[in-house]
Amino acid sequence: MSIETLTFGCRLNAFESEVMKDHAGSAGLDNILIVNSCAVTQEAVRQTRQAIRKARRENPDVKIVVTGCAAQTDAESFAEMGEVDLVVGNGEKMKRETYEGLKFGIGGNSKILVDDIMSVKETAGHLIEGMDGRARAFVQVQNGCDHRCTFCIIPYGRGPSRSVPMGVVVDQIKKLADNGIGEVVLTGVDITSYGPDLPGNLSLGALTQAILKHVPQLPRLRISSIDSIEADEALMEAIKSEHRLMPHLHLSLQSGDNMILKRMKRRHLREDTIQFVNDAKAMRPDMVFGADIIAGFPTETDEMFANSMAIVKECDLTYLHVFPYSPRPGTPAAKMPQVDKKVAKDRAAKLRALGEQQFDAFCASQIGDTKSVLIERDNVGRTEQFVPIKVEGAPGEILDVKVTGQDQHGLIGEKQLAVA
Repeated sequence: MSIETLTFGCRLNAFESEVMKDHAGSAGLDNILIVNSCAVTQEAVRQTRQAIRKARRENPDVKIVVTGCAAQTDAESFAEMGEVDLVVGNGEKMKRETYEGLKFGIGGNSKILVDDIMSVKETAGHLIEGMDGRARAFVQVQNGCDHRCTFCIIPYGRGPSRSVPMGVVVDQIKKLADNGIGEVVLTGVDITSYGPDLPGNLSLGALTQAILKHVPQLPRLRISSIDSIEADEALMEAIKSEHRLMPHLHLSLQSGDNMILKRMKRRHLREDTIQFVNDAKAMRPDMVFGADIIAGFPTETDEMFANSMAIVKECDLTYLHVFPYSPRPGTPAAKMPQVDKKVAKDRAAKLRALGEQQFDAFCASQIGDTKSVLIERDNVGRTEQFVPIKVEGAPGEILDVKVTGQDQHGLIGEKQLAVA
């Protein structure tokens, strides 16, 4: 049996690809390639199409199913590709019954299996035993987004915000921890919006505290990208008091300039981000931050871009995920006065270079320290702050490691004493 996945975009997509592969296998499908697309940028869509054409050239007999956000928002254009056998929507791709009906239906009269994503009201929990070997597992706690940032098409690909019930999440993580998973990452589209659609006064902070309380055997819990303006008191308390909550947060920042943030229809100002970072570091001095930043957003001047460069230093951001702005059809920002593409590309390069400097400086500051390291694969692991480190160890081990040096990828260390 041959079931392969090709994944573009976010961690949630990576998690969902594993779920789809499991569903397809249970349905008895064979010789199938599931392409899980991303719609964040035009470049991501272009790369998806390019990969589909390449896959068809290399595997003329394979059944190609395209799903994900780009397939949801532009199903017709993917269906028009001769290389594609079926287009499946984001709502349908996570249902086991979808794959049970595909045994002989691929390439039939209709190539599109996409419903209205905005009508989806629930997100089910799906358990994947592990994704990074036996080291780390991703657990989806939320899907969709109720916000309407002017640059973003993802709400139309993912639908409204909806949360996985807390009890389901806790039970899944218990199973993962009992099976030896050393770290669980909570993931979703907008995970700081977790809870309001569920009974009770729930939040991401309440969920985090519940996991750490009810799964004491879990060594490490990590939170993926957050919208810091939505961080609740319970989450801040967890940051302060729970050592098993890893001291690394990735911020959905997007810009360091207040006018651009307003035109993006973001709900925070640069001052809010700086305050959040300062508060979190006061509670947890070893906390580090990454951020998403868009370069060359419509109307961005040199002075506005300088504010984005400045906030990297002001917040001491260690990891940057930089996008040159890409207009998405149907979004308000696509109708705004555009920045020249070369200017946007140059600004993105400057941000990435600054990010590399920040990362190198942080790595240098860690030399001589002893860190707790989760080994992901042979002789490569990550510290609590998510820094890659070369050290002798087996996948899944958690070791005390003395940092002895750094290279272009991260840190170099020596094993001290196994702690788990």
